Parts: sequence; C-alpha cells; structure tokens
Amino acid sequence: MVLEGSTDVGTPGSLGLRQTSSKAPRILPAPPSDNLLLGKEPVKYGELIVLGYNGSLASGDKGRRRSRLALSRRPQANGVKPDVVHHISTPLVSKALSNRGQHSISYTLSRSHSVIVEYTHDNDTDMFQIGRSTENMIDFVVTDTTPGGVAGEGPAAQSTISRYACRVICERWPPYTARIYAAGFDASSNIFLGERAAKWRTPDGLMDGLTTNGVLVMHPAGGFSEGSMPGVWREISVCGNVYTLRDSRSAQQRGKLVENESNVLRDGSLIDLCGATLLWRTPAGLLRAPTLKQLEAQRQEANAARPQCPVGLSTLAFPSPARGRDVPDKQQPWVYVRCGHVHGYHSWGCRRERGPQERECPLCRLVGPYVPLWLGQEAGLCLDPGPPSHAFAPCGHVCSEKTARYWAQTPLPHGTHAFHAACPFCGAWLTGENGCVRLIFQGPLD
Repeated sequence: MVLEGSTDVGTPGSLGLRQTSSKAPRILPAPPSDNLLLGKEPVKYGELIVLGYNGSLASGDKGRRRSRLALSRRPQANGVKPDVVHHISTPLVSKALSNRGQHSISYTLSRSHSVIVEYTHDNDTDMFQIGRSTENMIDFVVTDTTPGGVAGEGPAAQSTISRYACRVICERWPPYTARIYAAGFDASSNIFLGERAAKWRTPDGLMDGLTTNGVLVMHPAGGFSEGSMPGVWREISVCGNVYTLRDSRSAQQRGKLVENESNVLRDGSLIDLCGATLLWRTPAGLLRAPTLKQLEAQRQEANAARPQCPVGLSTLAFPSPARGRDVPDKQQPWVYVRCGHVHGYHSWGCRRERGPQERECPLCRLVGPYVPLWLGQEAGLCLDPGPPSHAFAPCGHVCSEKTARYWAQTPLPHGTHAFHAACPFCGAWLTGENGCVRLIFQGPLD
C-alpha cells in the first residue's frame, strides 16, 4: 500500500494524544482486576436504561437484547485510542481496512482522497458498543421503541437506529470516568464515514464527523436527584466533541462547537439514538434510587390503606408486577387524568363524541381520558424514593411527585427535529397542561 502521507497524532501539538512529557509518570493504583481472581464483584462503571419498557422488554430480557445493561470492568482492557493518520487514494481504502485487528476510522473526502485514522490498544480503558446490530461486537442491542414499550421487530419495521450507533469508553481506574462517542466499530473494526456524511478538518489538522441521524446527549442540571432540571440537548461527534444541534437530524451542516462542555457522562445523562433514548445511571446515583423491594413495599402500603371507589364503594388494589402487564383486573384503580380522582372501573360517563376513552368524572364533572393506573417498576428512572402520588397523563403510570414533574418537563427527541415529553415507563407522549396529575384517593368509610 502506497501512503501519500502519515502523521503520528501523538506528536506534540495534536490534542495531547500520546504526547511525551517531562513530568513524573502518573502512579496508578493496584489493578482492581485482581478482585476478579479473588471471586469479588467487578467494578461497575454504571448502567444504561432504555426508556419506555418499565423494567423489562415485553418479550423478556435475553442476552444482549434487554431494557437495562450494567457496564462493568472487563477482565482485560479492550479500549482503543487514536494513533496514526493516513492520507491515501480511495482505491487503496479497502486494502488499508483489510486488517480486522486494526481499529480505524475512515473519512471519505472525495473519490480520490480519504483520511484513515488508525487506533491502537489502550490499556487504561474499556469500550462498550451500542447499536441495532446483533453482531458480536455490539454489547447492547437496542431496537426502536414505540409508545407502550414495544420494540420494533421484523423486516417491516424501518429502523432509524444505526447498526453501530455509539460507543462508551470507561476508564478502568478511579474515578471510572465514562465518555460517549458517536458511531461504533463494525465487524472489520472500522468506522466508515462516506462522502455524504458530515465531516470536517479540525483546527489542529485532524478529522471529525457526525453519523447520519446523530447521537444526542442531554446532561440534567443539578445531577439526577430531587432538585434536577432538564439540560440542553447537544450532539456528540465521532471523536467525542460537543456541538449544538443541526437544523434537522440528518442535515449536512454541523452545529457550532461547544467548547465548555464535554462528552463525559453524568448521573442522569440521556443518550438519544434516533429511535430509542437511554438513561445513564452511575453506581452512586443508583444508591439513591429506590430499590425493587422499596417499590414493592410502597405498593403493599398503598393497598393496605384500602382505597375505595367513591361511587361503587369497592376496594381498590394495585396488582402485583408478577401477575402480568397491561391487563387490568377487577380491583385495578382507574383515574380521570384531568382531575386525578381515582375510581374502580365503570362504564358510565362516556362521551362518544370525544372518543372512547373520554369520560365525565362523577365527582367534579371534568371530561377527559379515563385509564387504569400502573405502578412504575423501573427503579432507575426514579429521582427519589418518594411515595407513588402522581400519574402521567394519559398513560396512567404512577411514581413520586418529583419523578413525575421532572420527566413531564423533559423534552425527548422525536423524528428529525421535534421534541416531546414522554412517560419514561412506557414512552407515551404526555398530554394536558402539566403532563401529570396528583392522584386523589378515597379512603375506606368504615
């Protein structure tokens, strides 16, 4: 292979990659991977949770296709980092990419010119890849989510998620920083950006680019806790730089570089892959979230209060998650989502001219959707362990007040340029003035 030019990106003045330094070398702690030999639990970097599935996929979590994935330190590091840049003629591209053991990113600038950035092994990082492909190099297989927590499957479903959507690079040493990058390496260990892909030379002479539908990230202000507020959506490049959003999802023109922001994932960061949105939770953040035992205790406590239908006077009870999803039983509580009054199921008050779900509340006469209540079962989506006091409208998923209000004011990407708040448990678009309602239960009369 004839190279028209090669550049070691580790030379001084090239973003500090593989630079030499006169400073004393960094002293690393003893490799905690030794814990693996002692039978101890590996270090957990964090967890990725797909919004819209309320604890598990409808068909069940199987292998790499699941609603939640923990990223833990690997027995051996598999991270990579930029090494050498080649400027070559396009007919030689396939030859340059034939070595499957060599990771690289290929930028096609024209029919006669391509830039290939070779990557080398990094002993200090672990790499995890996310995408629609079921090939072995993908650690977390993600499919398109539709409202109701149903994954798009089969040849008829046109997916907008890339087969190799993104990659997360985690440092193997404290503080175990995790970074997000657009695009993942394929079976040939290559990322290929064709002529039509948005790409450019950076001021220091290196290359960068965006994927077709982009990888968007939003970091909440104040972390992911009781005082959190939604942040600003940004786009992450192939090299991990942060840009403002394009005019539309797949526009050729990139946004502006945001120099004071980084691709470091924080507790509560949202990652949108144009078809599915993932939530990143850190181990420390998960310690603050309610556990499944706490959620079950809250369900039992709510049922022990023996709430009653104010009209039928029947006792209501939230069903056990083990009984099945989305199949209301006789004791299932139902709610008028405009006012929050909780009843048992009844057939009166229909307003056919407004739709089959529109009912008139017998207590306050407000007309609106009348739906069964379901407890949110994905604990990682909750900001606090507060009591289940609020329901999303119009789906009826129940959680704490702070959790409901946070998600109701968090716009999630939809399509090429739209944003909508959605229920994190089922993905249904929220409606009404606030997107959620406080539940009003009637206690037992005896």
